[in-house]
Amino acid sequence: MKLIEKIKSKTAKIGVVGLGYVGLPLAVEKAKVGFSVIGFDIQEKRVHLVNQGVNYIGDVVEHELHALVQEGRMVATTDYSMLEEVDIVTICVPTPLDDYQQPDISYVKASTEEIAKYLHPGMLVVLESTTYPGTTAEVVKPILERSGLVCGEDFHLAYSPERVDPGNKQFKTKNTPKVVGGVTPQCTEIAAVLYENVLEGTVHKVSSPQVAEMEKILENTFRNINIALANEMAILCDRMGIDVWEVIDAAKTKPYGFMAFYPGPGLGGHCIPVDPWYLTWKAREYNYHTRLIEVAGEINNSMPEHVVERIGHILNEEAKAVKGSNIYLLGVAYKKDIDDYRESPVIKIIELLMKRGANVKFSDPKIPSFTYRGINHESVPFSSQELEDADLVVITTDHSDFDYKLIGEKSQIIFDTRNAMKGVTVQNKLYRL
Repeated sequence: MKLIEKIKSKTAKIGVVGLGYVGLPLAVEKAKVGFSVIGFDIQEKRVHLVNQGVNYIGDVVEHELHALVQEGRMVATTDYSMLEEVDIVTICVPTPLDDYQQPDISYVKASTEEIAKYLHPGMLVVLESTTYPGTTAEVVKPILERSGLVCGEDFHLAYSPERVDPGNKQFKTKNTPKVVGGVTPQCTEIAAVLYENVLEGTVHKVSSPQVAEMEKILENTFRNINIALANEMAILCDRMGIDVWEVIDAAKTKPYGFMAFYPGPGLGGHCIPVDPWYLTWKAREYNYHTRLIEVAGEINNSMPEHVVERIGHILNEEAKAVKGSNIYLLGVAYKKDIDDYRESPVIKIIELLMKRGANVKFSDPKIPSFTYRGINHESVPFSSQELEDADLVVITTDHSDFDYKLIGEKSQIIFDTRNAMKGVTVQNKLYRL
């Protein structure tokens, strides 16, 4: 087949719609192996940065991006008419929840409508955005077929879920296995050939886009539920006076039947707190209530409130109120050693503490500032003075850049929500989640 030949010879031109945490790393990997890549994004700032060879995503190496741009193998644009030039296009746009915890696939629809305007025979379209089972076949396919072209005959359509774990030192876009499910067997095969010629990870073919879509939701729901269990154990262990971290360390000595998950101040990021609700929403169509998923979501969503309650109890033991206390938070990113604060539970903790009248400061070496609900929050430089001045130091993100020895020496009271102080000498008082 002509498109397969073009893929194997690296003469196919590839478009990537959405140059965020998923799209930009994928576009770079495609360009690195020799494909000509056009990145599409509605944000002019992103397009300008890419065309200057300037990186803004943690998993992309800037000198590699700059070289690809200089060599002409990669370009970015806001002009979707350039889709006429591409043989393959992947959709990597956000799929958030709305205010009612329902899927917002407006970005997917808008991108697909732009692609439909320039769809041409032989083209391959791959959706990568995480979404509910049925999106590819029930939403994307009908929009594309408005062009008059028939899926499986005139053009090809598949779903291949993104797998990005920001900050992971071992697995990145290049070497993470890929799952692919096409509308027809030929769609699956062509999409699989694409990824086999771009990535080092294995490509696993499934029977349909729905299977691939459900597989992605299962991955993140698995983590969501197990983290919820760890969080609930932490709450119970605190009430019973048991160290939950020691309990988990003991449990993980079992070589089978147990996988360690850890509690924390809450879930963050675009995937784990969001994706399970896509399945919950879709399940209603089949008259099924996903009770376990919803309860897990409620537990995880309640953790910032639990952390603030613990802060209140800790200060109370020192005869202090939350109101007027100087509380110093270490870390705003939702995860260690990354600069991403999307859905970070720390933002909710800051908001709750401020509402209770606390004087809140934070340090994050990865995030100099953030804006939430119209209020700008600036990171202060991490220092022994800030540690000494605080009535309570709360470790909310366990960045490697923090000097934990100094934290142990200079802090009056520490509340560690990440077990970051394990093995560190503490001069005064230490509380753990």
